Amino acid sequence: MYVAPSLLAANFLNLEKEIKAIQEAGADLLHIDVMDGYFVPNFTFGPCVIEKISTISNLPLDIHLMVEDVKKFTDLFIPLKPKFISFHVEIEKHPIRMCEYIRSFGIHPAIVLNPHTPIDSIKHIIDFVDMILLMSVNPGFGGQSFLNFTYEKIKALREIIDRKNAKVFIEVDGGINGLNASELEQAGADILVAGSYIFSSNDYKTSISSLKLEF
Repeated sequence: MYVAPSLLAANFLNLEKEIKAIQEAGADLLHIDVMDGYFVPNFTFGPCVIEKISTISNLPLDIHLMVEDVKKFTDLFIPLKPKFISFHVEIEKHPIRMCEYIRSFGIHPAIVLNPHTPIDSIKHIIDFVDMILLMSVNPGFGGQSFLNFTYEKIKALREIIDRKNAKVFIEVDGGINGLNASELEQAGADILVAGSYIFSSNDYKTSISSLKLEF
């Protein structure tokens, strides 16, 4: 299991300290939520902030775009060479074209599904992505409770991916903690995004290890 701490839950007054702490604690990716105030009712990080973040950490960047103008924001972050750029299938009219565009810059394309979006809606896109992010809360704000029907979505998606013999990661974001990590792994998740569970703890290493199921 890979763990991607969500920077949305970090102490913004001490970002450098927080980022270095989770890196030392065993994080695999740094999950960064980019919100435009339109697709979701919140604003977060812009390219200037993320550019600075990329200079102080060796963690691969996992950029999650919660925006209406996917192409515009993708172009803002391409120069930073993140590991993943993910966008919501609910908003992008030409998802396959966008995936091919992201990949052309050597970046792994990923798509995101809101809790209400069915798995069947992306069957035709799976061959064009390297990761699928399933939201297990309604996007926009941290600290929400996990939606239990997400387990069935993960299982259904894992079945499709395995049947296609595709090399696609399943990432899950929202309400992740040490209590549901094992069940998420059993359902077929590969990457867990966790914010409050990690950054509100007194021991980042213990929190991250519990999500990796390292006992």
